Amino acid sequence: MSHIPPLDPHVAARKGFRESEERVKRFWTAVHVEATQGGWAVQLDGRVPKTPAHAPLVLPTATAARLLADEWAGQGEFLDPATMPATRLASTAIDRVSQAREPVADEIAAWAGSDALCYLAEGPASLVARQQRDWAPWRAWAAVELGCHLEPTEGIVHRAQDPAAVARVRDLALRLDDFALTGLATAVPLLGSAVLGLALHRGALGPDAAFDLSRLDEAFQEERWGVDAEAAARTAARRAEVTLLDQWFRALSD
Repeated sequence: MSHIPPLDPHVAARKGFRESEERVKRFWTAVHVEATQGGWAVQLDGRVPKTPAHAPLVLPTATAARLLADEWAGQGEFLDPATMPATRLASTAIDRVSQAREPVADEIAAWAGSDALCYLAEGPASLVARQQRDWAPWRAWAAVELGCHLEPTEGIVHRAQDPAAVARVRDLALRLDDFALTGLATAVPLLGSAVLGLALHRGALGPDAAFDLSRLDEAFQEERWGVDAEAAARTAARRAEVTLLDQWFRALSD
């Protein structure tokens, strides 16, 4: 998801703009969300921005479209891709995930086969106790709410999970529309867990809780040894990504 929607080609032609050689300069004043065929679209001075594959940016809900509109409205003199994560999610859903739903679901299911919540430390005892206390309820939640029973193990040696559990996660992923599937495919590797990704998608976990569960081991080490500024900045950036994904899921359900 490293691309942002290109300029409307008609605008680009009028401005003589070449994206490969220049930064994209803001070319609009007003940003609106309007109902359109197939959903809701952002409009920039009445024009709908396009994805990298030149498809119109049309979202399934007005709330999701407003997430994008806020990003476009918040741009300064030049577009800053780093401040447009919802726009990148939408573009990825439209251009890529819609054309590769089964491979994307396969990748999500593969995470269930090596879910972080199933790999308990061999020590120290305080860390093991924390993992048992905090992770076991979410493995139980997955068994009851998702129909996906995953077995824990100690250490880092891979333990194969029941193929039926992995297949269940794949099936759940394929039930989602392209936009939610894109969010899930982003959340699961970020959290290292299909269970946490699905819990975030369903609203069973908030973004901070999901992120804290995903980095329980890391936080334990930080408590013992401290954390430097660079590591803290990376953690904050990842937490912000999870927060955005939670907003994305909630917006899609409105």
